[in-house]
Amino acid sequence: RMLSGYKPNNDVKDSYKILELEEGCSLDDVRNSYRNLAKKYHPDSSSGMADSKAFIRVEEAYRVVLSDLAAKQKSDPGEEEEDQFKSKSLQHRHYLSFEGVGIGTPSQREKQYMQFRVDRATEQVLEYRQQRLESRYAGSDLSRAKDVRQSKKVKLTQAVERLVEDLIQESMAKGDFDNLSGKGKPLQKFSHSPHIDPMTHNLNRILIDNGYQPEWILLQKEIRETIERLRKSIVASRRKLGEPMTLSEQKQWGRICEQFAEDIRKLNKRVDNFNLVVPILSRQMVHFSTDKEILRARKTYEAVVEKVSDSDTKENGGEEGKRFGWKSSLLKWLKL
Repeated sequence: RMLSGYKPNNDVKDSYKILELEEGCSLDDVRNSYRNLAKKYHPDSSSGMADSKAFIRVEEAYRVVLSDLAAKQKSDPGEEEEDQFKSKSLQHRHYLSFEGVGIGTPSQREKQYMQFRVDRATEQVLEYRQQRLESRYAGSDLSRAKDVRQSKKVKLTQAVERLVEDLIQESMAKGDFDNLSGKGKPLQKFSHSPHIDPMTHNLNRILIDNGYQPEWILLQKEIRETIERLRKSIVASRRKLGEPMTLSEQKQWGRICEQFAEDIRKLNKRVDNFNLVVPILSRQMVHFSTDKEILRARKTYEAVVEKVSDSDTKENGGEEGKRFGWKSSLLKWLKL
């Protein structure tokens, strides 16, 4: 702007008003006011009052006030020279970028900011996992006891492993492993298939032998067990009610159906989580429908009722046959 002969349109009084200052203020007050307004109106400041036109007016006013202070300093004796009042390189981006993190040059601050973001993301992940575990095991004495037993088991296992390692080291020091059969020969592979990486196969076998299961397998098993438990519970609740149902029993059945719908909604959230982590597209699951499940429960209840009624009729027929069987046998004996 200086090379092109640019001159601002603001006068001195308007410039002081734009910077929210009074005439006679110090150079530090002018710079502080300009920095605050730059943070407020700069387009890159992510502020709610960001405005490029207002920022241009603030910058023009800042230059006019600096020129006015320089002229006053030149006219007043005993003050410093005009070079001290020349505008320096604007540093508003220094305060608006990288969230104010880091010190040094912009490149150094950028590296420090990237490390800060990595650390913050790590902390957020750890906090999320901690909250998830706390919500899962909160208020469960059985889970606490299980954790205690598991920790004792882990400590015992580690102690045994250390003991075995000490015995192995002692045997090696004595030379018990010097004349082993197969010394110097390659280890036999677990898999003879040329299409499978031996290292991957060995790692998978170690995981399977130690009872490892992927998260999506556990989620799938949990979803299947939950839907079976819900189906059995609603059929059992329907069997407790009469046939036909009275008015109070119909209201009770309505409350049971509402609770069943809420359980199905929670189960569908687990289905969504399962679909996000399952690695195979064909293994993804669809949502369970509340209406279809209730209709299925009614059909199951009707089939159970029909089966019970058939068994009752067969038992009644068998009792009548036993009752009149001796009479018919007596008549046959008399005829003979």
